[in-house]
Amino acid sequence: MSILTHGFDRRFGAERAARISEARKAQLKRIALQVLGLLSMGSVLTALIALRIASHLWHLPA
Repeated sequence: MSILTHGFDRRFGAERAARISEARKAQLKRIALQVLGLLSMGSVLTALIALRIASHLWHLPA
């Protein structure tokens, strides 16, 4: 059997998912939630900056 096709019919994530421990899953979940929170805060900050710029531009004479 060719090295390139050996084990190609198996699912790719099946073995890997079985090897990940519960503690590691919990850690990855915490990291994902922290990243999501950071991105949310970044988008809120960007919206506030855009609102402030728009309010300054609104008051400039044409």
